[in-house]
Amino acid sequence: MDDAFTLLRQAVDLLPEDAVAENGQTVGDVREDIGRQEWETVLGVLIEIGDVHPVFVAFWELLAEAARQMMLDRSRRWCEWRGWEVQHGTVRATLSLVGAEEGRRRTAFSGDGRLRPMWDIGNRSAGGERELSIARLWVEYAQELGPGETADVRLASLSPERWRHLKCGDVITMHEARPVAGTATVIEILPPRT
Repeated sequence: MDDAFTLLRQAVDLLPEDAVAENGQTVGDVREDIGRQEWETVLGVLIEIGDVHPVFVAFWELLAEAARQMMLDRSRRWCEWRGWEVQHGTVRATLSLVGAEEGRRRTAFSGDGRLRPMWDIGNRSAGGERELSIARLWVEYAQELGPGETADVRLASLSPERWRHLKCGDVITMHEARPVAGTATVIEILPPRT
């Protein structure tokens, strides 16, 4: 197994020279950071470039392993998440959790993809019964999400094919137990890229 620094160099080589992050950083900037051995910066910029520029699963796998070796657990989970999205697609939605007085949740949950709530996305069984689907949840731009709060989220279904009927504007509900835990409005459907 290559060391983290070699993996980061290999990831840079998978990008076209004209790839740019939203903040304007380029592949050339990353190569300069590599020369200065600013490894965490290199990883961060590569993630930012990968988030806006179409990349392959191999790119995310290299970054995930580099982050693991650098003991950057949240970055590792994000890179694994993004690799999964490239293969399976994802649903982005704006999620509003019910308040603590209305629901069962009393504390915030970590927004790093470990929570796997059930979702009512409109599917029904052959007998007409409501069928809930499980999807991991990643909160965008926040470490956690608590009762009564709203944030944009990414949903990684354990059965992506069951979510293919969703479109922007659809309203789906999150369940952790009997009462509804939150309501989400679909804002984007990202198809697989493989």
